[in-house]
Amino acid sequence: MGHKSTAEHLRAALESRTTIDLAVGIIMVQNKCSQDEAFAILHRAAGNRNVKLRDLVSRVVQAVTAETVKTHFVA
Repeated sequence: MGHKSTAEHLRAALESRTTIDLAVGIIMVQNKCSQDEAFAILHRAAGNRNVKLRDLVSRVVQAVTAETVKTHFVA
């Protein structure tokens, strides 16, 4: 794997993690629950719907904002 490919994969992973964290925060507020409980809710929902977690969390975030998710990490 080349340097550019590695950097692209890292950037995608960081963006995915950011989206997951945002969705967890949304679920925490909606359900008045802990971070672990919110992640479990998302994980179960993805499994029940037979969709990938990253796809589900993207939908959760899109439901509350039209903005594109941006990560503040620099790769």
